[in-house]
Amino acid sequence: MADPERLRDLQLAFAAHIRDPQNRPAPAGIEDRRMAIYRELFFNNVRDLLGRGFPVLRKILGAERWDEVIRDFLVRHRAHTPLFLELPREFLAYLRDKRQAGAGDPPFMQELAHYEWVELALSVDERRLESIPADPSGDLLDEVPLVSPLAWALSYRFPVHRLAPDFQPGQPGDDPTLLVVFRSRDHRIGFLEINRVTARLLELLGDPDAAITGRAALESIADELAHPNPAAVVTGGRELLEDLRTRDVILGTRITDRADRHDAPDDPQTGQN
Repeated sequence: MADPERLRDLQLAFAAHIRDPQNRPAPAGIEDRRMAIYRELFFNNVRDLLGRGFPVLRKILGAERWDEVIRDFLVRHRAHTPLFLELPREFLAYLRDKRQAGAGDPPFMQELAHYEWVELALSVDERRLESIPADPSGDLLDEVPLVSPLAWALSYRFPVHRLAPDFQPGQPGDDPTLLVVFRSRDHRIGFLEINRVTARLLELLGDPDAAITGRAALESIADELAHPNPAAVVTGGRELLEDLRTRDVILGTRITDRADRHDAPDDPQTGQN
């Protein structure tokens, strides 16, 4: 039996070869026909797994370009987890930190990959909305609305939710694309394109330390906008809050905050999504 150091060297050489067969030779004494089986199985498994996680990106790149990106991922990136469900997150890290963009890479590649990863991350999140304490019929204006932890407010330069093989803008839009991607109580993934006011509302309500009522949040936004009719902002905001509740973006109101509600802080803190 080989000593531990020799066995380790053999394993490292084996792994290096199946990751980068063009530049890393196979261990000596192993028939190439056998090595080819491992090379093919390894590459195809990673390629297909990531293809299921990033289906739109895969279609946009096409089969040949997708294979090139996956090979580059295997060569350049070192994953920090062996878990298959975490591999898409590792792919995002590769795109952000290791990918040297080629002529065939669309300018929205990282943003589209992130958007598709968000859908996957929400779908496998083990938290259950029904286990989160909330009053589903609470007063969203005069009590404290509870934003779902499975509703993520996101901002992109490109309209990632519309990208497809036949729609590939070469430049970002004039305004950012603001989205809420969420998982409902029936475990469906949905998205909602929102405006800056809705994004700001979710930001204020999502601060766990603020405990701000819906009314106070809307009045704060009206003040920020220097709106001539703050009451109109509150009225329109009530409808918005109710719509978000029907989508499970807002779960209802916080039960524990009823006895000790607080108005909006004088200087609301800005969160980072």
